[in-house]
Amino acid sequence: MLTSQELTNMLREHGYKVTPQRLAVYEALANEIWHPNAEMLYKKLQPKFPAMSFATVYKSIEILHAINVIRVLNIGEDSYRYDANITEHCHLHCQQCGRVEDAMPDGAAADNLTQLVEASSGYAINTRQFFFYGLCPECRKVH
Repeated sequence: MLTSQELTNMLREHGYKVTPQRLAVYEALANEIWHPNAEMLYKKLQPKFPAMSFATVYKSIEILHAINVIRVLNIGEDSYRYDANITEHCHLHCQQCGRVEDAMPDGAAADNLTQLVEASSGYAINTRQFFFYGLCPECRKVH
């Protein structure tokens, strides 16, 4: 994850203003293992930034994604999730509570699968996202 100074430099290098809200959006994503959608992020930041609008959160997310410091995750919900860990890794999604978290930090298995897909399809894969769906340990206790 980036330090505040590194993020400040990247924003400026790409011609964007450095605002406390933009830094806070990134920090909220970088310092947590959760992968929130824009609304979740907005609710988390509201106590610290009561005057910040949802539009500001959304615009900050767009900018952070444009400068490649966050990933956009499409897990099949009505809204996207966001992750400050931009290294390739897999995600788990609980179909009961909606929790999204990282899985398999080692990319070796993903590399093997990608090679199999390339060999069988003829495609040259240049990006990938892996999602696993099921029930998290807490939800499994209930069922």
